[in-house]
Amino acid sequence: MRHGLEISCGGASVTVADLVALGSLAERAGWDGVFLEDYLIHHSGDDPPTWDPWLVLAAVAGRTDRVRLGTTVTALPRRRPAKLAREVLTLDHLSGGRAGVAVGVGDPADRGLAAFGEPTDVKTRAAMLDEGLDLLVGLLGGERVTHRGTHYRADAVALRPAPVQSPRVPVWVGGSLQARSVLRRAARADGIVPYKLTDTAGWSDVTPDEVCELVAALPAVRADGQPFDVAIGGRRRRLDERAERAYLGELAAAGATWWLEYVPAGDPAEMRAAVARGPLR
Repeated sequence: MRHGLEISCGGASVTVADLVALGSLAERAGWDGVFLEDYLIHHSGDDPPTWDPWLVLAAVAGRTDRVRLGTTVTALPRRRPAKLAREVLTLDHLSGGRAGVAVGVGDPADRGLAAFGEPTDVKTRAAMLDEGLDLLVGLLGGERVTHRGTHYRADAVALRPAPVQSPRVPVWVGGSLQARSVLRRAARADGIVPYKLTDTAGWSDVTPDEVCELVAALPAVRADGQPFDVAIGGRRRRLDERAERAYLGELAAAGATWWLEYVPAGDPAEMRAAVARGPLR
């Protein structure tokens, strides 16, 4: 199981230079991946500074050699799939084949939807995700794509150059563990980034048994023949590191391929310390 960081894309005291430095530090500290949130308006505070993840990741690519780079999660319904594919393919070449992208319907609380007139109805966004996912997967594989749908169109177009990675840049699908539609979409892609709905305001971890169920329900391998990615996490490291290490071991045994530790927006020194301590293997 590989260990990645999910890093806020903004916050009151977070500069773009801070984010680039965190990405570079992550590689030196032994992390396997750097994944940024994707918001037009960050979810913390009033009118917080917010940074574009693809531009930040492009800068990180120039300062690293090994870590995988991507987002968790990009709201595909508020992006043009062809434009997103062009950005991801460019990052794939800048990084020497280390790019990936995770997509979903988007955070219901994302202020960047209604504020810019984007669809907020869940059914509409779900339909756009279903349609856009096929288009994105095809374009990220260098295929010549013809598509005429309700929301998107492509007339026998291919994006060149082809990706560094073969047969395509990996695509993960994010969403609720309880939603069957998320499993259906993920099976058309290369991985899943699930979260767990709860009836409280608190966090609820995905259990090893739930990971086993996910692994059984999803393809065994992705398009490149590698194990289908099951990326679990999305929270800060708990204080009891012995219990945390035991939990991560159980997730790995159950079939999780990634653990993603969250670095929330906050004091830049605290964010650096969270990255510098390295993964808890």
